[in-house]
Amino acid sequence: MLCPERKRRMRRLPHVTWLRAFDAAARHSSFTAAADELHLTPAAVSQQIRLLEKRLGAELFKRLPKGVALTDVGQAYAQPLRKSFLEMEQATDGLFRGQRKATLRVRSSISFGALVLAPRLNAFRERHPEIEIDLFTTVWSDRMTDAGIDLDIRYGDGDWPERNIWPLEVDDAVVVCHPDHASSLGDGLSIEGLAAASVVQVVGSETDWGRLSDKYGLDLPAPVHWMKADSSLVALQILTSGHGSSLISRSFAGHYLKTGALIAPVPYQISMLQKFFLVQYEDTNKSPEIAVFKDWLTSQKF
Repeated sequence: MLCPERKRRMRRLPHVTWLRAFDAAARHSSFTAAADELHLTPAAVSQQIRLLEKRLGAELFKRLPKGVALTDVGQAYAQPLRKSFLEMEQATDGLFRGQRKATLRVRSSISFGALVLAPRLNAFRERHPEIEIDLFTTVWSDRMTDAGIDLDIRYGDGDWPERNIWPLEVDDAVVVCHPDHASSLGDGLSIEGLAAASVVQVVGSETDWGRLSDKYGLDLPAPVHWMKADSSLVALQILTSGHGSSLISRSFAGHYLKTGALIAPVPYQISMLQKFFLVQYEDTNKSPEIAVFKDWLTSQKF
């Protein structure tokens, strides 16, 4: 049972709907914008604020020809009120929203996971805060041996036993290298010169230079392999040292090309020999969350 003093303090607090209207109008400096946020009419917001002002015995807004502006006392009241609403929202989220969150465990090839998926996960989280993503990477995998994995992003032909498999489109591979490496080959830089000078070969893509040659009728010599890398991620890092070139999907090399760390000096490209797929683990019971993630990921432009 509440004591008389606590009852008296509670009676002094204005109605929360009036306070909500005031907070929204203070943030937007507009009754109309506040009404849009609260799904009310501007007249209803204006009425609630007038009731609040009457209750407090003070004018909180100056009514202007266009919009409204806080009075001094309105400004002083708005700041602690906003802080109180934020603290209530944080307490509610911390105590209750977390109980409704679902976690998806996603495994990905290391290059796709690090270069394509990871930079986009914050955008997914902002759109779907109710779903947490645990991301794991692997270099080579053609099946799920870990029952704790819900989804797999896998490179191959898509001929696996799982029933739910969705293709992911990535850009064609282009020849990338460091600007210093391109300069070292002289003014007459050519695809033939790049192929003959220290190629970093990505394991599993040994036929790419030959396919590129056939596509454009270039009659390229067999490339001189300077190094091998087990992933596009490692190959890109090798190239940033200033030496060598490699055929890498533009989706993977995008950040390096955008920042100028690497360049694509010749206008040739080749489709990847195989494709990336999103694969669902058979026994997972997280179908709604998987559908949300699948729809989001397959709509992305890599």
